Amino acid sequence: MKPKAMRLLVVPVLMAALSACGTTETKPASSSAGTPAPAPAAANTTKEADANKPLTLEQITEKAKQEGTVVSVGMPDTWANWKDTWADILSKYGIKHTDTDMSSAEEIAKFEAEKDKPTADIGDVGMAFTSVAVEKGVVQPHKVSTWDKIPDWAKDKDGNWVVGYTGTIAFMTNTKLVPNPPKSFDDILKGNYKVAIGDVAKASQAQNAILAAAMAYGGDEKNIQPGIDFFEKLSKQKRISLADVKVANFEKGEIEVALVWDFNALGYKDQLKSADYDISIPKEASVIGAYATIINKYAPHPNAAKLAQEYILSDAGQINLAKGFARPIRDDVKLPADVASKLVPSEQYKNAKPIKDFKAWDATSKAIPQLWEEKVLVNLN
Repeated sequence: MKPKAMRLLVVPVLMAALSACGTTETKPASSSAGTPAPAPAAANTTKEADANKPLTLEQITEKAKQEGTVVSVGMPDTWANWKDTWADILSKYGIKHTDTDMSSAEEIAKFEAEKDKPTADIGDVGMAFTSVAVEKGVVQPHKVSTWDKIPDWAKDKDGNWVVGYTGTIAFMTNTKLVPNPPKSFDDILKGNYKVAIGDVAKASQAQNAILAAAMAYGGDEKNIQPGIDFFEKLSKQKRISLADVKVANFEKGEIEVALVWDFNALGYKDQLKSADYDISIPKEASVIGAYATIINKYAPHPNAAKLAQEYILSDAGQINLAKGFARPIRDDVKLPADVASKLVPSEQYKNAKPIKDFKAWDATSKAIPQLWEEKVLVNLN
């Protein structure tokens, strides 16, 4: 028995002994109303406290191995090189993995809708959606063992979410269709091609593309209007493509220019195995965004989810993300030279800015879908 438990039990045992010394007949203690008082609960309290103590990494690992499976949403093989992380988790721990690709909003909705019959364990969401997940009460906290190596802005103080990597909005241009690829937002305005950003109502990437345009023209997370104005101009010229920003649509030639996270652009180009794609960070400005892992409150494999999160924030997991062209959140991890060389040159990021006011961005991002529909989509009918 642990010393703390022993101390808790001394008082009730001693009181019982003193009571027995004063009489030959033992009667149950009564309250003033005459009903028997409850028995001391110190032992039960201690058990509950022990049960609620965070598990060690070794305990999590053992329980995760017993669960044997981890089910993710929005963490497909082709996004930020998740495939290597899942392969490592399988080879190291024998834990199998499946994923259903979906947007940040869809992930949270799935956690909430399936709480009585949950199927998913862990998801990866844009930072704008972390507060939504917490407000809806669909996440469970876990602080990874590398917690102290993660910047304060990139983690929830209670452990409800933690950023794994960042991305910066970039232009990806099919140079077969657009021989003179844009390097700035002004270049796009002067062009005659269509631009795709994806589903603004659901995807964090698309909303950040609008924020990047806003930043280029003096806006920020509190003032998205310059970004809406930019895309409104394009829509009036019928230059907005509604094609989903996926590698298959690039391959089919359905996308001329897209605004995507740099890691997605580099990953798509790598999959396409073609030099016919130009990737650059907008000269005027761009936004540095972050993606966070969240663990489903109702996860059927909670320890496998925690172990996956632990691995993502480990040195090896961070290098895996960099291999997928994402920039690791932990700047203390040294990237292999061959990995670092495949990223966009650092000088292109000189005007890229992180979101500073996350509360303001949360409010702004919620307003974007309606603004997009009223100012942009209306011109495409």
